[in-house]
Amino acid sequence: MEELAPGLYEALITEGLKAQIDALAGRLPSRVRDLRAAEAPDRIAWHLSKQIESALADVGDTERVGVGLAVARALLDRLSELVAVDPTAVPADPATVLHAVMRRLPDGRPEEIDEPLIPLLDTTLLTNAPGEPNLWNQLRSEIESSDSIDLVMAFIRRSGISPLLDALRRHCSAGRSLRVLTTTYTGSTERRALDQLAELGADLRISYDVSTTRLHAKAWLFHRRSGFSTAYVGSSNLTHSAQVTGLEWNVRASSARNPDVVDKFTAVFDSYWQNGDFVPYDPTQFDDETRRAGGTDRGPQVILSPIELRPWPFQERLLELVELSRQRGHHRNLLVAATGTGKTVMAALDYARLRQQLPRSRLLFVAHREEILDQSLATFRYALREPSFGEKWVGGARPQRFEHVFASIQSLNASDLANLPPDHFDVVIVDEFHHAAAASYTRVLDHLAPVELLGLTATPERSDGLPILQWFDDRIAAELRLWDAIDQQHLSPFLYFGIHDGLDLRDIPWRRGRGYDVEALSNTYTSSDAWARLVVQQVAEHAEPAAMRCLGFCVSVEHARFMAQHFTRHGIDAVAIWGDSPWTERETALRDLAAGRVRAVFSVDLFNEGVDVPNVDTVLMLRPTESPTLFLQQLGRGLRKVKDKPFCTVLDFVGTHRKEFRFDRRFRALLGGSRRDVERAVQLRFPFLPAGCNMQLDQKATEIVLRSLREAIPTRWPAKVDELRSLRRNAPDLDLGGFLLESGLDLDDVYDGGRGWSDLQEAAGAPVRPAGPNETVLRRAAGRLLHIDDHERIATYRRLLSDWSSPPAASMPERERRLLHMLVAQITDRAISKDTSLQDAVDVLWAHPQVRAELLDLLGVLDGRVDHVHTPLHTHAEAPLQVYARYSRIEILAAMGLGDGAKIAAWQSGVYEAKAANAELFAFTLDKSSGAFSPTTRYRDYAISRSLIHWETQSITRADSPTGLRYRNHERDGRVILLFTRLRADDRSFWFLGPATYRGHVGEKPMAITWELHHPLPGDLYAQFAAAVA
Repeated sequence: MEELAPGLYEALITEGLKAQIDALAGRLPSRVRDLRAAEAPDRIAWHLSKQIESALADVGDTERVGVGLAVARALLDRLSELVAVDPTAVPADPATVLHAVMRRLPDGRPEEIDEPLIPLLDTTLLTNAPGEPNLWNQLRSEIESSDSIDLVMAFIRRSGISPLLDALRRHCSAGRSLRVLTTTYTGSTERRALDQLAELGADLRISYDVSTTRLHAKAWLFHRRSGFSTAYVGSSNLTHSAQVTGLEWNVRASSARNPDVVDKFTAVFDSYWQNGDFVPYDPTQFDDETRRAGGTDRGPQVILSPIELRPWPFQERLLELVELSRQRGHHRNLLVAATGTGKTVMAALDYARLRQQLPRSRLLFVAHREEILDQSLATFRYALREPSFGEKWVGGARPQRFEHVFASIQSLNASDLANLPPDHFDVVIVDEFHHAAAASYTRVLDHLAPVELLGLTATPERSDGLPILQWFDDRIAAELRLWDAIDQQHLSPFLYFGIHDGLDLRDIPWRRGRGYDVEALSNTYTSSDAWARLVVQQVAEHAEPAAMRCLGFCVSVEHARFMAQHFTRHGIDAVAIWGDSPWTERETALRDLAAGRVRAVFSVDLFNEGVDVPNVDTVLMLRPTESPTLFLQQLGRGLRKVKDKPFCTVLDFVGTHRKEFRFDRRFRALLGGSRRDVERAVQLRFPFLPAGCNMQLDQKATEIVLRSLREAIPTRWPAKVDELRSLRRNAPDLDLGGFLLESGLDLDDVYDGGRGWSDLQEAAGAPVRPAGPNETVLRRAAGRLLHIDDHERIATYRRLLSDWSSPPAASMPERERRLLHMLVAQITDRAISKDTSLQDAVDVLWAHPQVRAELLDLLGVLDGRVDHVHTPLHTHAEAPLQVYARYSRIEILAAMGLGDGAKIAAWQSGVYEAKAANAELFAFTLDKSSGAFSPTTRYRDYAISRSLIHWETQSITRADSPTGLRYRNHERDGRVILLFTRLRADDRSFWFLGPATYRGHVGEKPMAITWELHHPLPGDLYAQFAAAVA
């Protein structure tokens, strides 16, 4: 038996493979995992196909077909004894292969269909090599036999499409679809080529974004209703050199052989097609945009194109956060987003919505330059569809009606504000709000008393340290995440290197809430020339010392001077500045850095905030930074986009830290997710990052970070108990929210391993209320409510639970009774039987005072975590479901009024036919591999756009079956489709997407159905649910 070689495998373990693994015992370790349910069909079928292929290959030519047929029939016969099998799938005898179903010509002869030289079943690589068909030849034959074509091509030129025009003309003349996505990037796409395609009947959409290489794909997808679609993905643009003479590589994929590849193509193409970045081709617009891209005038454009006013998902999300802030009672809100992200567009759309809500909507828009006012006025006019909207108050221009005023701060200060009633304007929007600390802005803002104040800024921190957040209750309502800004290419990508520096910081004094002792830390860093040499060495390895513009963040003034001296000694011009440095000295350092006269500037927190140094391309983190805000501010100093700066290099020097130091805070701020998500990202070497970004930790740094993630906070039960006991010495009445804040734990950490907050309090010696008869079961059930995220449930549950007498369910209004049922059914599910009435279940819960006290504490925490604006379900007024809130299956059925008693029957399938509610409830999982990247299952259910959802039925569903017809005809039959989805199979709750309408399907067994949502997805959920976000 041949010994297994060390390496990676993805093999189903057979009896023979198991023996080989056993033979390695004691010498070579192996890693084995369970076969995931989502991938089992593909992996098992692949294994069997290889065994069948190998066995039949050894059968003689004369017998191979007959033996193969017998094998197939026998296998399917046996399979039908174990699972449901389509009886029509048994191969007919004798074995034959269908190649075509042809139409008839007018004279009755069959219309021949040209077949591609490459069989439809085959996936292969084409390289323009001798002896293989050229790409043009194959594309022509694919066009002839396709029912529709999708083409995504970065550049299109006449030389590339001319040989294909006849075939494409015949395709379009037959009424078949041809959709084309392309760009004007680099100016390579020719208008005449697009005109030729448009004349054929092609549907073209163009991206005019020339600031970035957003689309560089080159691919064809030939759809065939027969199920044998094919795709070409590779390096060839539609030019002569790329198609024929270049050394180009193109993969031809078969949907029959590689369905996951073609499914992803379809998913991503449809997402791009629905994305506002690609607009329908218009020759005049193409000429205008091409001329603008080639011109030299980069000044402000007063007239904005329609696409600039279409909110991107990240813009919609920011607007939602502002609205959520208002719902919480905050009417002074600051919106923070990077330069170029469309803050004025967001303000215009926000104002348009406020006009629908406020009884009066007088507007004052304030800026400090007239050109900004001109641009803003044009944006508002377009957003509101009112060409004459607004008046300017700047220079010699004075308003006449004072209804909608766009004013300069200088003009407002020059006027007598005493004549302006403080409440004259209902909505005040201040652009570049970081100027607001200046006296001119303070005078105006102190005078005005609007209903709504909205501040816009890219930099909420000022270099002079003057505050602006006091205007907004010291809070930011909506801030563009770093990830989103990089994804949208408004910030530069970064290459992050975590480097172990050999320093042991475990003996340095630590104070809770303060961190390391600064003096002792500084002495450690400045006591070793070897450490400084390591920094210089790593800069030489990862950056460009002779050309870089570098900021280094240090512990102290002595540390900054120490580093500057070492860099200068090694031939890298460097200076050190700090907060007490003279202003002229600081300005000179920045000018020298920008001009390249200095290559590195070392500081002590000076550049953490408020200083704009866009050409910085290297950031050195030379101090242990635990604060997530500080970490992101330091990182952000290097992420401003400027010409000829492809990325920012970040070197983070990692020492051996005390157990109190928490890496999870900084990485969670950067990556998002829970501490466990961060741990997984570190283990997998940060696989999911924005395009162009890379993060890597060296081996020792990885060990340190992982150890910190596991040990820095009390994750084991005894440690949690000790932590609560310790905190209660100073705060005996510490509640759940306070404990989370002080300990750094998440709710998931408290409700882990079948325990919860009451168990933790009891173990730590805190007073608890008397136990009820089902105390253990009900306490454990409290952890099933962590997903609750809408104000209606939270407010109703808190009101009901605050009353120590159990509420009378029968006399409640129906909507409130269902809310009570949703609560009680989840908490008492394992303490009641199917015959228990709702009132009896309510009494069971109310007989457990400590459980109710815990639920009240938990709901108080959850109230501060509501993060979406919700809309009540309009199709079922008595169902207390909020669109874009999350619900468990039990809650969904209880909310729909299904079930006679308190206990909700199990709902296991993906679709629940709720006849009593005249509705179909769809609960589906997007990532069926529970977080593991699985191309074979990933592109079955996903968001095509913010309003369209792609969903697949079970694999046995035919389009004309009763089930298929039920889905297709739901509108005619008066049934409501309600969609619920979750990201992963191990998520307990589902996002409620609201009602949806059938808009079509493709194929059958399974049917791929497109549903149109009545309420578009919020921006953040679309980014998570979509196959691609252009």
